[in-house]
Amino acid sequence: MPTAYSRCYDPTGARYGIPTYPWRMAPDGYATRRQLRARGLRPGGQEVTAQVMVTSRHHGARVAYLYRIDLAKPVRPMTSRKWGALALAMLARRTCPRCRLDVGYCISRRHGICGLCLVAEEQCTA
Repeated sequence: MPTAYSRCYDPTGARYGIPTYPWRMAPDGYATRRQLRARGLRPGGQEVTAQVMVTSRHHGARVAYLYRIDLAKPVRPMTSRKWGALALAMLARRTCPRCRLDVGYCISRRHGICGLCLVAEEQCTA
């Protein structure tokens, strides 16, 4: 029976089509999108060059795609219009649809209303 390590280790890409490494075992020079972003970089149109795989009994196999750091490009700077659009989107997430107030935090999608409206609703039903 193959071990989890052997299922995830395929540096030649014979089994999965691209080089595959176990969790935290990828060679230097590769990074995920999040790791690139933390360095101020983006993939810049390059194809996925490798992947990191982790297997578990409950979730099956999960994969994170890797990009070459030397081919990554700098992140484009935000324009004033992008900043404005982001501000409006965040305002919409903070505004309660029931009381129409900016509550200062992102409203939970589970309930869809602010905490004050939620408490008032629970008191009315009790």
